Amino acid sequence: MSKALNIGMIGYGFMGRAHSNGYNRVPNFFDTEYVPVLKTACARNKEKVQAFADTWGYESIETDWRKMLERDDIDAVDICVPNNLHKEMAIAAAEAGKMILCEKPLAMNAEEGIEMCEAVEKAGVKNTVWYNYRRVPAVTLAKNIVDRGDLGKIFHYRANFLQDWTISPDVPQGGAAVWRLSAEEAGSGVTGDLLAHCIDTAIWINGNITSVTAMTETFIKERKHQDTGEMLPVNIDDACAFLARFENGSLAIFESTRYARGHKALYTLEVNGENGSLSWDLHDLHHLKYFNHDDESIVRGWRDIHVSDGEHPYMDKWWVPGLQVGYEHSFVHHVADFCKSLETGEECGPTFRDALETQKVCDAVLNSAKSKSWETIN
Repeated sequence: MSKALNIGMIGYGFMGRAHSNGYNRVPNFFDTEYVPVLKTACARNKEKVQAFADTWGYESIETDWRKMLERDDIDAVDICVPNNLHKEMAIAAAEAGKMILCEKPLAMNAEEGIEMCEAVEKAGVKNTVWYNYRRVPAVTLAKNIVDRGDLGKIFHYRANFLQDWTISPDVPQGGAAVWRLSAEEAGSGVTGDLLAHCIDTAIWINGNITSVTAMTETFIKERKHQDTGEMLPVNIDDACAFLARFENGSLAIFESTRYARGHKALYTLEVNGENGSLSWDLHDLHHLKYFNHDDESIVRGWRDIHVSDGEHPYMDKWWVPGLQVGYEHSFVHHVADFCKSLETGEECGPTFRDALETQKVCDAVLNSAKSKSWETIN
């Protein structure tokens, strides 16, 4: 007999939609004991949150997230708000005994992240952070190939995440939709927004990062605040590139920018080992490129694995081989894994503690860009 997992959603933006779709689709495709129920959606604007709730099937709305936490019919809180609100909401949710699914990055900085980790661990509540690219089937397959040792000793890891949506100086900062350009709301720019995804995936696949050296740039120095109309300094990083060393001895190059004209969401990663290599591209997310040096020389070369077979990660839940899934399915997979973790008692990674490692790297990257020196990850 199924058990309800009553969800309280805070926020109704892009990620609120992506997560809600995930909750709605899991019962259709995954056999889990716990079934998500969209119990309430919460936001300050009553009309907008009601429209969101009606679209996605939430049973009720709240306009005060603290009142939502007082409700006995809420099991898990999904935090889909700007980064500066994560800490307060997560700690309060933990103290209320609620499970927490928090948008990435975990917090504004590692200090806040530590407080959040301590709160959920003290309360003993389930927690996870929405680093969804882990659950793209081709990326999960890449992780499995590395874990099997097929690549041998890893020498290099490289990743980039390129966009172009902030090139115009007319794009405002702060407020709805553009809070990511405000340091007060986001904490950082591309480092916390885009590179955090790359870093989380890299740590998951290749182990901990031990040191970094970075450079950042803010190309447009002032922008109008969307709400006040005031011209204010831009204090986030528009672009960031850094070198890194992993605990396993491998080297890495990471780059991210919102000033790469022609790129809307180009996220790529590549891993090079002594026996082989693999690479992945978000624009072609259902394919994994793989090179095996042990192949006979006359056929040795990069192969293209169409990750759609039932033996591939998650794909036995979907369609017949040859028919792929997309971006939105990574959130479905995360929800399914979270529900399954309630059955097994295992953690659903990345937990707050896992995401804290990514936060530490982000902090070190920003500190290195300021100090122009190598920073060690504690």
